[in-house]
Amino acid sequence: MSDAANNIAEIIEPTVSALGYELIRVTYGGGRKPTLQIMAEKPDGTMGVEDCAKLSRELSLILDVEDPLPGEYLLEVSSPGIDRPLTRPKDFERWIGFDAKVELEAQLDGRRRFRGRLTAFDGETLKIETDDEGVVALAYGEIAKAKLLLTDELLEAVQKEAAARNGNAQAADDA
Repeated sequence: MSDAANNIAEIIEPTVSALGYELIRVTYGGGRKPTLQIMAEKPDGTMGVEDCAKLSRELSLILDVEDPLPGEYLLEVSSPGIDRPLTRPKDFERWIGFDAKVELEAQLDGRRRFRGRLTAFDGETLKIETDDEGVVALAYGEIAKAKLLLTDELLEAVQKEAAARNGNAQAADDA
């Protein structure tokens, strides 16, 4: 994260948490009118349009008062989506067994980018099985960016999770 994004994350994190959401990522940048993108979700991994609107309204108020950025910018509040960024240790733990793209801060054996199936994460080391090098161990502290890759397997898992959530909600409504 850039210094501006880190600063904004520190400013908004208490409000995001107080409203019942988890902050996933903050990015800032762009051309003449930069974009401040804030990704968040509920602890259960959901984030609807109403949630984004609610969070956007609250964060707009805080950002207007704190005024952490020079000039005009666009505020975008969104869910992380299906092919989500992996930014926290719990993200890596949750998505073991799925395909991801990982970029390191510095090169490891002549490369910075790895693509493959996440096979293990112990809080310090991420193991990813690549097609060309087999299983590669990456230090969590060296990861610059990571995101899930959109695959049929990921779509199916997310759909099953949503169906289970909706089934539980329906069962609660029926009770």
